[in-house]
Amino acid sequence: MDDKDGSSEGRPVRIGIVSVSDRASRGEYEDRGGPAVLDYLGEVLVTPWEAETRVIPDEVELIRATLVELVDDAGCCLVITTGGTGPAPRDVTPEATAGVIEKELAGFGEAMRAVSRPHVPTAILSRQVAGVRGRGLIINLPGSPKAVRECLDAVFAAVPDCVDLIGGPYLETDRERVKAYRPH
Repeated sequence: MDDKDGSSEGRPVRIGIVSVSDRASRGEYEDRGGPAVLDYLGEVLVTPWEAETRVIPDEVELIRATLVELVDDAGCCLVITTGGTGPAPRDVTPEATAGVIEKELAGFGEAMRAVSRPHVPTAILSRQVAGVRGRGLIINLPGSPKAVRECLDAVFAAVPDCVDLIGGPYLETDRERVKAYRPH
């Protein structure tokens, strides 16, 4: 059973961060989305946590296998992906995510697109998906560090309650940064 601090028997909570990019996975481009997620979580989470990071190419089966591994085998209660959410032919992160989640949470994508739209007209092209797999919440984000921050700010207040509801560990946030909303 999970302690109030989020850990199970004193272990830090595990969070998966997956950067989906052909170029970054080949070392041709510096991954900036994954580090932006790490920075964000470092600012908002008070609960002790550790990251399981991956940088992988835009391949549906590899993305699916990585998400399954992080939730089912590594025990991540939260997996955040960056990249591969646009309309280009190689952008397949939402399709891969849809193939492994049990319940889609459409409100996450709606909120993220709504917050990005005033900043970038092309936000309507983004196809972020979020959903539940077992005791893990999976959220797709765009690859831009600015978009990572905007999108996480738009939805993170709901993340701890969602993780609670699916049987995951207790995630506590820095109330000065993000006040978790827990109506349940």
